[in-house]
Amino acid sequence: MDASGRLLKLLSLLQARPDWTGPELAERLEVSGRTVRNDVERLRRLGYPVHASPGVGGGYRLGAGAALPPLLLDDEEAVAVAVGLRTAAGGAVAGIEETSLRALVKLEQVLPSRLRHRVNALHSAMAAVQDGGPTVDAGVLTAIAAAIRDRQRLRFDYRHHDGSASVRDVEPHRMVSWGRRWYLVAFDADRRDWRTFRVDRVRPRTPAGPRFAPRRVPGGDVAAYVEKTVGQATWRYRARVLLHAPASSLAGRLPPAVELEPVDDRTCIATAGADDPTVLALYLGLLDVDFDLLDAPELAGALARLARRYARAAGS
Repeated sequence: MDASGRLLKLLSLLQARPDWTGPELAERLEVSGRTVRNDVERLRRLGYPVHASPGVGGGYRLGAGAALPPLLLDDEEAVAVAVGLRTAAGGAVAGIEETSLRALVKLEQVLPSRLRHRVNALHSAMAAVQDGGPTVDAGVLTAIAAAIRDRQRLRFDYRHHDGSASVRDVEPHRMVSWGRRWYLVAFDADRRDWRTFRVDRVRPRTPAGPRFAPRRVPGGDVAAYVEKTVGQATWRYRARVLLHAPASSLAGRLPPAVELEPVDDRTCIATAGADDPTVLALYLGLLDVDFDLLDAPELAGALARLARRYARAAGS
């Protein structure tokens, strides 16, 4: 292997994992330890910040520098980045469409034809549904992500769905993308409870607050927590229904937003909701179990209308 090829392989190894010892690199490159040290110096002169630590447990690590050096990607990584950039160019994050396209053009310009064909095949096989959802400022996402990474309290102005505003002080946990919207899951310091915020309504304040010890999100699954809390928050109509079936047989058939409370081995109580009581009535029918209404006047009216419609259709 010539010196240039060896240098590229060394760079690829350093990018593949955080730490390498000198003997490990020498073995992989089939050279001496002195040659490894010389090649590391050549990488440094090219702008790659390779850190070295002496001693028995020492080794080499590729660090972050002041400028972005060229990256070496294998075939699968290059395809994944290209597909991701195409998706980002039409995504829900404002301000990155043009930069995503510029990066995509640079990447596809150097892709081998076999990889370019794979990227084009994947892209042509996918379609995105544009539902006109709100876009999120990329700077807001970056500020929240930094607070999550550094475990620092976050203060921000929050605009509620009714147009009112409030200042929130939270311990940010995770951001979740769901339904073409970004949500921030955080522990609200003033309310002493967990809350979910739409990121497009968040305006971070600076500087960041003090550091905090991370907490465990309720249930342990942040994605399921968002699906449950956001689903319940959008309900205009709520209902409590006694289902004539054991809770264990229904748990896997219901979305996280629906709460199940076992009564005995044969029945359970479901707390569910929807924007329209007719939709809720139809959904209950799809469960294919008997049920009784406990507290749902709007749902009772929807069921009566559907019953008359179905009875008329059955009689005809």
